[in-house]
Amino acid sequence: MNKADRFRELHRPGQPLLMPNPWDGGSARLLASLGFEALATTSSGFAATLGRLDYAVTRDEALAGAATIVRAVDVPVSADLENCFEDPAETVRLAIEAGLAGCSIEDFTGDQDDPIYPLQVAVQRVAAAADAASTDLVLTARAENYLYGRKDLDDTIARLRAYEDAGAHVLYAPGIKDAADIRRLVEAVERPVNVLARPGLPSVAELAELGVSRISVGGAFAFAALGATVQVAQELREQGTYEYSELAAVGLRAARQAF
Repeated sequence: MNKADRFRELHRPGQPLLMPNPWDGGSARLLASLGFEALATTSSGFAATLGRLDYAVTRDEALAGAATIVRAVDVPVSADLENCFEDPAETVRLAIEAGLAGCSIEDFTGDQDDPIYPLQVAVQRVAAAADAASTDLVLTARAENYLYGRKDLDDTIARLRAYEDAGAHVLYAPGIKDAADIRRLVEAVERPVNVLARPGLPSVAELAELGVSRISVGGAFAFAALGATVQVAQELREQGTYEYSELAAVGLRAARQAF
């Protein structure tokens, strides 16, 4: 079974795949060593490794970063490729060449003033990506309404159903966290549904009961690592103490086991 097929088989409604998002090869190997069966890149976390904010990375940079993670681990890797850039079909072809088992395409335009593509345009872009993916890559289509202040569940479901009809293999509406809304979404579509882990989201066990197939963390792990760095740096600079050595020892032991 190739990695795309392995990745596809891991999507089981009611048995959600826990899929963390590493930001480089080392974090990928660490997470794989902890038993996670699949990984996904994070656009914001990877941008941070370059000293940039999200959406400030080129397609070539994003694919190169994803390829580094693919080479680091044996488990399937999916890539957050934002809106698949100017040419979704070509982006997906390049993702397959990079060894990725999956990737996502979102309906965010990149323009904060007009953030969501018109439905017809978004569907055309998903269809182009799905045609290029065929069975060689698991395509996740994302409806970004809730991340940009458009908390319209009806429109979000309509978009995901349209993306499903356009050939997407997995459906994702990051930002939805109410259990009743998640249940309604899961019941409205046929494809597996991914949710974003964030404060206020039901527990993994509750999401399993709702029929969710996959849970990812976005940039949370990457920024948690940066947050820990800030805390230990402040301890050294402001307190002049070294209690962070205990946390460093945990990371060192994990790295020695993983690497």
